[in-house]
Amino acid sequence: MTDTLVFPQGRTCPHQPAPGYRQLTAQRPLARVTLYDGRQVWAVTTRDLARRLLVDPRISSDRTNPAWPKMVPVIAAATEDPQQKVLKIVTTLVGVDGPVHNARRRMLIPGFTFRRINALRPKIQEIVDQQLDRMIENGAPTDLIPAFTAPVPVTVLYRLMGIPDADHEFFEKLSHQLAFGPNANEAYDQLMDYMGRLIAEKRRNRGEGILDDLLAERGATGDVDQEELVSRLVLQVAGGHGTTGTMISLGMFTLLQHPEQLAELRADPALMPTAVDELLRYLSVPDGVTRLATDDIEVEGTTIRKGDGVFFITSLINRDTNVHQEPNSLSWHRASAADHVTFGFGTHQCLGQNLARITMESALGALINRLPNLRLAVAAEEVPFLPDASFQVITELPVTW
Repeated sequence: MTDTLVFPQGRTCPHQPAPGYRQLTAQRPLARVTLYDGRQVWAVTTRDLARRLLVDPRISSDRTNPAWPKMVPVIAAATEDPQQKVLKIVTTLVGVDGPVHNARRRMLIPGFTFRRINALRPKIQEIVDQQLDRMIENGAPTDLIPAFTAPVPVTVLYRLMGIPDADHEFFEKLSHQLAFGPNANEAYDQLMDYMGRLIAEKRRNRGEGILDDLLAERGATGDVDQEELVSRLVLQVAGGHGTTGTMISLGMFTLLQHPEQLAELRADPALMPTAVDELLRYLSVPDGVTRLATDDIEVEGTTIRKGDGVFFITSLINRDTNVHQEPNSLSWHRASAADHVTFGFGTHQCLGQNLARITMESALGALINRLPNLRLAVAAEEVPFLPDASFQVITELPVTW
């Protein structure tokens, strides 16, 4: 094609793909799109091809590669500034490939297994119920995000990590500052200082968090790379609670727009696990996954050249008609509900997906069952969201009951 779609494009509805992406479905499974700087990259739009490429060793996640595609100007500005310490966070786990990535990932896997996370269900439910108690006590109407959907995953994740409750607000503030600024480098230095003190305390008095397990694994007196630990913790925090909170708020917003499905879910709570996966598929909160070809790849009758950027459009992949019947509808009886790439695929698949699913189940279940009259306090069209964000984000969710 000589004319390609300008990419990426914002959504006009928070739970629907960007309207401009419709023309890409006619070019499935692979199309060329054009970035803000004129560079053309490949867009992958089907499940089978996405899975093939995401496990191909020639498809790289190395963000330090000079050829890495910059999707938007703000990313280009951040990655081109060598003084930005936040780059150390990004490249610690998700921005590396091969043996280095595998070794770092293996260290974290035990803390996020289904068995371990599932054993935490009672504690997660306790956190959910306590936060909902506070929200109900404060009365309606309220903004569901600061009142419930944001603090729940923060508390769950920090306790899992082993961050003391008294330090949650401090850690959250600095993590946000590190990710979004201003003074990100200053926040990085403060977190490093905090982690040094926390590591020393946990060596004296071991707790039950993931950080405690990592320290025990290294040995009580062994060397600990504080930068590595800070990077992993902050990466899990930034990539974990923010997206989980968004999925809960966007999931509840979507349910309120589908009263029949909401009533069905309220009548049969056993549908909740499938409903969570169906919401994850339908919402596709992360806009997509960026990668770089490190060698020529012959695929689908064409060649992805070495140095080409490759973008996996989650919202289109998750609505692949070859995988899902009537993919634009919401159904709790869809056998393929869990067949989505919202958490990625392959070696870089999200470590926190078990935690995200169970937190969503607990949070949405509590809202549905304890507040049967929960409804929007404004018209759906008045609910603000960020259409151009890398993750689909509702900024306010006014509700009453």
